[in-house]
Amino acid sequence: MSDDAAYLDKSPSAARMGKAAEHLVAASCILATEGELNVSTSLVDDEGVDLVFHRRGSSATLAVQVKARMSTGVQVREGRFLANVRSQTFTARSDLDMLFVAVDVERGAIMTAWLVPSRAFGEMAGEPNSRGRLRFSASLKPGSGDRWTPFRLAPFRLTAAELSRRVLDRLAELERTGS
Repeated sequence: MSDDAAYLDKSPSAARMGKAAEHLVAASCILATEGELNVSTSLVDDEGVDLVFHRRGSSATLAVQVKARMSTGVQVREGRFLANVRSQTFTARSDLDMLFVAVDVERGAIMTAWLVPSRAFGEMAGEPNSRGRLRFSASLKPGSGDRWTPFRLAPFRLTAAELSRRVLDRLAELERTGS
């Protein structure tokens, strides 16, 4: 079965698990910053935005599309993170980042994550495949040096504090540039 067919043949619980991962990210960031970060969620995410972060007392916002994969999945167990982003809902812009997260289901925690500004993702992902999907494929193995490494957060020891610091850094950057 092709990767695209496997992507479309997800289990019925995939949406539930994905939504839980989004809430895990949101709650972790709020807790790690003691409420300095606030997060809004979308009722409908047909525009490719799952979470919107903002810092208390600031007007800058960072929209984030979350792509989660679970530790129980075959690809993650084999040390690979694969995700497809629909080109129909993807529009690169300064205030949108892609967050790819591998979730340890047993611990209910984020194992590894990549926070990629959407403009960088659009450039690096290349052209959409025949199904209109942009591909993210990264190694989960420690010490890997694939093209997504510069965006990777501490593999296998990621803390909520590190993820929230990266989000706060992105918000500060957006505020500086007036985006």
